Amino acid sequence: MYNRSIITELEKWYKRTNRKPLILRGARQVGKTTAVNLFALQFKQFVSLNLDMPEEKRIFEEARSFEELYNSIFFLKSASKVEEGTLLFIDEIQNSPAAVKNLRYFYEKHPRLAVIAAGSLLETLIEKEIHFPVGRVEYLALRPFSFYEFLEAGEYAKELEAINTIPFPNYAHEKLLSLFRTYTLIGGMPEIIKLYLEKRDLTEIKKPITDLIIAYKDDVEKYAQNKSSARILRFIIDNAFKFAAERITFNNFGGSGYRSREISEAFRLLEKTMLLRLVYPTTSTRMPIITKNKMSPKLHLLDTGLVNFISGIEKEIYIGNDLTDVYKGKIAEHIIGQELLSAEYSPETLITFWVREKRQASAEIDYLYNFNGKLVPVEVKSGASGKLKSLHVFLDNSEMDIAVRFFSGKYSIEEQKTLAGKKFRLINLPLFLSPKIKEYITLSAHNN
Repeated sequence: MYNRSIITELEKWYKRTNRKPLILRGARQVGKTTAVNLFALQFKQFVSLNLDMPEEKRIFEEARSFEELYNSIFFLKSASKVEEGTLLFIDEIQNSPAAVKNLRYFYEKHPRLAVIAAGSLLETLIEKEIHFPVGRVEYLALRPFSFYEFLEAGEYAKELEAINTIPFPNYAHEKLLSLFRTYTLIGGMPEIIKLYLEKRDLTEIKKPITDLIIAYKDDVEKYAQNKSSARILRFIIDNAFKFAAERITFNNFGGSGYRSREISEAFRLLEKTMLLRLVYPTTSTRMPIITKNKMSPKLHLLDTGLVNFISGIEKEIYIGNDLTDVYKGKIAEHIIGQELLSAEYSPETLITFWVREKRQASAEIDYLYNFNGKLVPVEVKSGASGKLKSLHVFLDNSEMDIAVRFFSGKYSIEEQKTLAGKKFRLINLPLFLSPKIKEYITLSAHNN
């Protein structure tokens, strides 16, 4: 079992005095069960239930009271009812509305017992009248492996040491850039990471990626309201990967012939599965971020590796010279978005991009990064830094005087001026330093 960064968040959760049962969110096969099993090694006793198994689901369905349920769990698992040092894990909880209802009583009657529940498709599978007990549970989200986790899994100790050295030692640039290209190519799904690190053969990962997409489409039957809905959902899963990091319109999406309402409803259902997300723009240059949900969103998929192989562009990445040029720059933009998300553990984490409010003059920033309550513009671009016109427009309307450009070149900080004459610092970060964006903005801010 490879270490996951979310273990640190789980440790923080466990140490809190007002701890509540935790719902661990995440798409199919991102490693939720494995992460909990790894975390469980810290406990004296681990009690695990999988509600895919009828006999374990039946405990929740047949209990006449919570205390009967509580006793049944420990009896079935031949476990001690000592609460301190025990972790109770309820996997695939979406299979039992009764299990969801009872989460509140673990908090109210046995608050010292650590309880984690996990499952995919939670909101889509549970009956509409069943809700997670408000104020009685809390949430964390698990996403695909980050680049940092990929390096840890591959035991790249020297490379990790270089990334953790700030400022970055440029002698390690080429090695890290090569590894980041590999990571971008294969993505962060745990099974794919494991297979690649064992075989070091890119041809070996095609079939499991295809199988994973088939599994996602098979899930459609579980959360589609009817046959028509199922067809639309399958169409989106088949075609969405071709539009990664692109702005989309719902009406006739992908040449489907489907109406805007049908497509938008299907997209929002798939968002709940965490297979994809619709990233809406903002025209704000200051906090709070107010997204423009009537504007066309960008499409962000669960994992860049899936995008590459399903879209058939993996060879372009493998032989290309500069990631920021591949697929019109969309793959580099997508993987940076994935990296920014991987550092966040709330299911409600917002990523957004910026557009100019004036319709007659287009300007767009790839991402906005919230740094201590201020918005830092983030661009993913190749070429000369002087060509970042949209960034200049943003800064001229912002209180911020720092900007970030991710590219394939070496780390540097430039003193620049916008077209209107405003002085600012441009932090040029190699793509592989995306896990350290906060540290480099902090460094630049302190030196300003």
